[in-house]
Amino acid sequence: MDDKWKVEGDLRTLQDACAINKDPKRLKAAQALAKEKLMEMAQVAGEYKE
Repeated sequence: MDDKWKVEGDLRTLQDACAINKDPKRLKAAQALAKEKLMEMAQVAGEYKE
């Protein structure tokens, strides 16, 4: 399969996601960062809204 490296990367991503979901401290930190990044994107969108 030519895209085997993509599938292997996807597998690693899924394994990481499972590990994060099982670790409440890690999950909370990831969610906090996601919220922060969303807020940053919302500010950018607001600044350039026409």
